[in-house]
Amino acid sequence: MGLRGRSHSDYPVEIGSHSSAAYNGSAFDAGLHEEASWFAIHTRSRHEKMVTVQLEEKGIRAFLPTLDEVHQWSDRRKVIRQPLFSCYTFVYMAQLGKFRLAVLQTPGVIGFVGINGVGIPIPDQEIDNLKTLIAVDAPYEPYPYLRIGKRVRIVGGSLDGIDGILVAKNTDRSLVVSIELIQRSIAVRLEGYHVNTI
Repeated sequence: MGLRGRSHSDYPVEIGSHSSAAYNGSAFDAGLHEEASWFAIHTRSRHEKMVTVQLEEKGIRAFLPTLDEVHQWSDRRKVIRQPLFSCYTFVYMAQLGKFRLAVLQTPGVIGFVGINGVGIPIPDQEIDNLKTLIAVDAPYEPYPYLRIGKRVRIVGGSLDGIDGILVAKNTDRSLVVSIELIQRSIAVRLEGYHVNTI
């Protein structure tokens, strides 16, 4: 089985006529003028894509990083797109009551990731790192979560500015990029890239 990363979605959806008054454009825009942040949403198993689509239909900006899994059978092979982090998707919003409720009322949503159900903002850099890896179609794969290690930043090239923890095994070097709040990581090979310690 091979792995290759691609994005499922990373864009705000215009609010259409099917939306209820609770999600009218002016209200949503006003919400984003507040301090907006990325939040992790805990979903039911295998509901990540459905939840992401429904959130976007409500006019809530959502981001679901995915991974293409290549399944090989004796007579054929098929690429199946799976969520990169099982049971999680991400939303960008101000922490306003009406929008929290809109998220929590979405079928398949368990809740915000945080303490006592209160979402904890995710640093923009962590989400930006994921987006950059996906946008340049860099070969990445899930990796055990790392909290401690030598932190470095890629300098130059298409992955310029991405930071994470350096992992080296013999001559192979990888950069481990993490979303600390949900304790999930991915690794990307550093062959051909220069890094600086940070």
